[in-house]
Amino acid sequence: IPQFKTEIVPFFRTASRGDFVFSADRLIRLVVEEGLNQLPYTECTVTTPTGYKYEGVKFEKGNCGVSIMRSGEAMEQGLRDCCRSIRIGKILIQSDEETQRAKVYYAKFPPDIYKRKVLLMYPILSTGNTVIEAVKVLIEHGVQPSVIILLSLFSTPHGAKSIIQEFPEITILTTEVHPVAPTHFGQKYFGTD
Repeated sequence: IPQFKTEIVPFFRTASRGDFVFSADRLIRLVVEEGLNQLPYTECTVTTPTGYKYEGVKFEKGNCGVSIMRSGEAMEQGLRDCCRSIRIGKILIQSDEETQRAKVYYAKFPPDIYKRKVLLMYPILSTGNTVIEAVKVLIEHGVQPSVIILLSLFSTPHGAKSIIQEFPEITILTTEVHPVAPTHFGQKYFGTD
């Protein structure tokens, strides 16, 4: 992922909603594309309409996305733009504001998720509690942590460390690690701030 010279978190606090969504979508696309680069692929030959044979690559079967609702849903379109037919599951987890404990309210996945590589989408990684709970739910459905790639726009050092301590096999992709995460991301992205 390209390195940015400016700090993104302060920009996201002061940007208009239109600029915020535009910039967020660009960052989402970069993170999604890098996540896709981590997935296994095989070489293939494609014949163009003019009969030319092109040597390329294609994804191996068995990839899916899982968004942690609601903010993770902001990343779904970026994934669909790159892989139109990819299966996407959802998890709804809410954190208690006082205790910071995460509770699962809803989980729906492809029935064979245990056979798939999982792109777990959650744009703002603050404490890590929500992602840890989501990974536990995926494990309950047979997914190994080693096949989970967390796609995140922003992470705090504490959040990333918490996840890696709990699940050292997981891969985390993010654009920035900053001590202050823009926790208002979902509200601003969906216009409910």
